[in-house]
Amino acid sequence: MTTAGVVERLFRQSAGPILATLTRAFGADRLDLAEDCLADAVELALRVWPVSGVPANPRGWLFRVARNRALDVVRRERTLRTKLPLLAEAGEEARDDELALMFLCCHPALPRASQVALTLKIVGGLGVREIATALLTKEPTVAQRLVRAKKWFRESGEAVEVPEVLESRLDSVLDVLYLLFNEGYQATTGELAVRCELSAEAIRLTRLLTADARTDLPRVRALLALELLQASRLPARDELLPIDEQDRTRWDTALVREGAQVFETSCTGPELSAFHVEAAIALCHTAVTPDRPRILALYDDLLVVRPSAVVRLNRAIALALVDGPGAGIAELERLAGDPALAGHLPLPAALGALHLRAGDPAAAARYFRRALTLPCSGPQRRFLARRLAACG
Repeated sequence: MTTAGVVERLFRQSAGPILATLTRAFGADRLDLAEDCLADAVELALRVWPVSGVPANPRGWLFRVARNRALDVVRRERTLRTKLPLLAEAGEEARDDELALMFLCCHPALPRASQVALTLKIVGGLGVREIATALLTKEPTVAQRLVRAKKWFRESGEAVEVPEVLESRLDSVLDVLYLLFNEGYQATTGELAVRCELSAEAIRLTRLLTADARTDLPRVRALLALELLQASRLPARDELLPIDEQDRTRWDTALVREGAQVFETSCTGPELSAFHVEAAIALCHTAVTPDRPRILALYDDLLVVRPSAVVRLNRAIALALVDGPGAGIAELERLAGDPALAGHLPLPAALGALHLRAGDPAAAARYFRRALTLPCSGPQRRFLARRLAACG
């Protein structure tokens, strides 16, 4: 792997912990300072490491450079005295810092959409385009949300700490981790079909929540179970094949077992979250012969607890596997006018696949061509091109 590749992967894995420690040390109003200093550290690594080699502890190197850069800035602002005690050498390992940063980004004073965008940017390290794709919105909209959220932090003086009352923020945190995992599970930009480091980061952060008594709740465990079950398929997703076409021998059976165990521990008490239902669907898919009517029924349950255009789209695909492609096509065509799905790649791609199964390659080709006009990753584009070629 090239030095640039090493730096990029390290940034994905380390940006959240480093920013968490810096932000907790300098305050929420200095979020821009933390980001800028980390960016400076990454830029320096790209210049220095090709010559000197990658250091033995690259994350520690990035943290120290970013910290020292931040200290220089603060020193110039004459506020160093109150900040120095908070910056111990091993600060990047503090679990509470990351929890505090996640909950800070999901402050109830911010609109929900801004909470999600900010956490994906600061904790998850996603770019504006990736966030816009994950949220089914436009890049300028995401950029404006980030600007307004950071302005609020600068002006509010909010403390960087895990709040005593978690309920008002926990669901936002879980939604963000879910989106972060999905961006890794199916990359929407670049030349990789999946971005395992993003999914791994989402799992790591979710584990942080289950490891803390304050946030170890059934719906948090359900999300972790869902992530583990979905991650088990990542080795077989290098060609973006639908789940019923994947080579199951490549699935990670250890993750399947752990996901099933975690799901069992999440099923305590009366709570039924969307994550419980999605984890149940993922668990059904692990069977040698999945119970397709059961999966369809679970999608009906999911529409009750999380009604959305994307869930309806996935339900239509499940319906096609039970009642045939014609039934799925009829459902998807009803969704075609939904503004939430305008420009959403999976809709024309699914219509193309179902028309091909129904024996109408001409209609399938029209939808695959439509899908190829939309923003997508390199592997998605090649996959759609192969499907288009299969239409003859």
